[in-house]
Amino acid sequence: MAAIATQPAPEALTVHAKSRVIELRFPDGAHFHIPFELMRVYSPSAEVQGHGPGQEVLQTGKREVTIEALAPVGNYGVQPTFSDGHDSGIFTWGYLYHLGQNEAQLWQEYEARLAAAGVERDAPMPVAAGGACGHSH
Repeated sequence: MAAIATQPAPEALTVHAKSRVIELRFPDGAHFHIPFELMRVYSPSAEVQGHGPGQEVLQTGKREVTIEALAPVGNYGVQPTFSDGHDSGIFTWGYLYHLGQNEAQLWQEYEARLAAAGVERDAPMPVAAGGACGHSH
């Protein structure tokens, strides 16, 4: 994830609560509608990504997740608060551009990870006792 190039801020950013997408228009003409669910399952937080390769936590049951708040982070990104309480992911403009540009491939990878784990996309997340990485979540 760190290799994603620095991206200028979008010219426009709209949160569409009803359709559960975030709409971004970038200076280079790129225009994306990124589903909240995609953002949530690919959150760049340690809670989702783990602390190294192979430590990612597969997210499930996020189809209906909404964004309750969106806080700016400097001039390089935003930090959403999702309806399931997750609020530790900082989405840089470059990461959002990556999600928008590679949405179809990311969905395929997510579905493959679900299949490999033998879990349904809408299965509830297992309740972790105290958090797997020692942080309180």
